[in-house]
Formats: sequence, structure tokens, C-alpha cells
Amino acid sequence: MKVRKAVIPVAGLGTRVLPASKAIPKEMMPVVDKPVIQYVVEEAVAAGIKEIILVTRTGKSAIEDHFDAHYELEAELARKNKTALLAAIQHIVPPDVSIVSVRQAEAKGLGHAVHCAASAVGDEPFVVILPDVLVSNGLDKTNDLARMISEFESNAAAQIMVGEVPDDKVQLYGIADCEGIVPGLGQSATIKGLVEKPAQNESPSNLAVIGRYVLPGKIMGLLAEGKPGAGGEIQLTDAIDVLLAEQPVEAYKMMGETYDCGEKLGYLKANIAYGLQHSETANGLKEFISTLTSTHE
Repeated sequence: MKVRKAVIPVAGLGTRVLPASKAIPKEMMPVVDKPVIQYVVEEAVAAGIKEIILVTRTGKSAIEDHFDAHYELEAELARKNKTALLAAIQHIVPPDVSIVSVRQAEAKGLGHAVHCAASAVGDEPFVVILPDVLVSNGLDKTNDLARMISEFESNAAAQIMVGEVPDDKVQLYGIADCEGIVPGLGQSATIKGLVEKPAQNESPSNLAVIGRYVLPGKIMGLLAEGKPGAGGEIQLTDAIDVLLAEQPVEAYKMMGETYDCGEKLGYLKANIAYGLQHSETANGLKEFISTLTSTHE
């Protein structure tokens, strides 16, 4: 089956970027001139996704509003002949892409959040995208998510995006065990198991799960049957472990760079990286960075 749907859990509290996220959803924090969530949705659309399912909660209406029409603003921009700005807010998503919302009433983990979208997903394969994480291929048009979807559609093996992290950081991530095999950039290798936040001396590899998944619809049934795991929450990793016993699951090694916008340093790095790619800010930002460099030499 074709992969047409993406589940994006946006119900998190954003505690790692407080106090900025106290009144503003962390997904709405801007990177250059667009909120983080817009980059994630654009990534999904570029990969061929036609339906975005936001798993949300009370206090997150700004996310839904962002993707809605704003007739008064559009009329004012049109009146002032600000055509570029008008186009920027009118075409956030193409007309053939729909965005719907479902609620996660309680914070019971990523697996629980994904399962909240079960009725909207049905028995179709789907993508899970964590909105904290931006994956950038720079000015290259390569889309890692599109490559993952293509791999899934060709061999029916679930795809988990991974990237190499320093050995002393493995305890911060879910780690893929590929029995010593390290896939090349843009390639996949069979996963034998997933280990959540292993100690450095017990980690099977340094291939960390990044926050992009292409999964079969049957994972929803496994999540429904799942019991609370780490932290007393329903973990997506646990359901994938069960899936591993039934069908192939592969680790796809990302080609792009990743930025964790759910924490302060990652968010700052994202603004610099994307600012250096933006036509309106690249030159000025380069000059500013060079002044900082010369000041500290």
C-alpha cells in the first residue's frame, strides 16, 4: 500500500525550552521565519504525504490556527499589494493535502500518542514524525523521509531513521542493534533489536533513532495491546520490538543533518543553520558570525 498519512504528536509540554514554551506551543517557536511545525509538515508533503494527523491537546490551538486561512490578514496584504507575503501564508500546504487533529487527553508516552490516531490511520501504513526534530539536507533537494517511504513501499519492511552519535551519548537515545552492520548514507540495514537508552558499555551500536518512522498499520494493534514500559508510559519502541518478531524492520541511515529544537542548544543551532540557507538572511548572518569570530580570536 502507498504511504499517504503522517502522524505528528504535538501534545508535549515543551519543558526543555521553558519558559519560552509556557504560553506558546514549542512547535510554534520560529526558526528564522517559520514555526518548527511548518518545516516538519513541509518535509512530509515533499515526501508525498497527503494527510497530516496532528495528535494534540488543550492549549495547542495555535498550531491548528497556523494551517488555517486568515482572511483578514490575507485581505490586508492583498490591499497593500504585498504579494510575496500573501503567497507565503496562503500556500503553507498544497490544496490536495489535508490536516486533521485528534486529541491525546493524557500524556502516556509516544506510543499512546501515536495510538490516539488509530481511527484516522485505519489499517494503512503511515509515517510518524517527531515535531521537535528538524532534518535538513541543506540546499540539496534530497528528502530522507521520501527515501524511507520508497524503501518501505518496495520491500514492506518498516523503516526507522537513525544517525550515528558519539559513544558517550548513546545513553540519551534509543539505539538500533543491526548486529554490527552500519548502513551507508541513504541506505537501510535489518534491525535485530532496539535498546532504549543503554549504558555506553552495553550499547549494541551508536545508531540512534532520530524521530522518523515508516510503519505498517498493524502497529496500531500492537500499541493497543501494549503495557506501560519505561517511565510507566506506552512506548512506541516496545511495539516495534514486538513487530520485529513478526516482520522485517530496518534502520535507515539519514543523509541530512538533524537539529533537536526541543532543547535550547539544538534550537539555536537550527536557527543558525537555516538562517545560512535563507536568501534574505544568509549574507547578513555570515557577516555577523565573522564579527563574533574575529572578536573572540
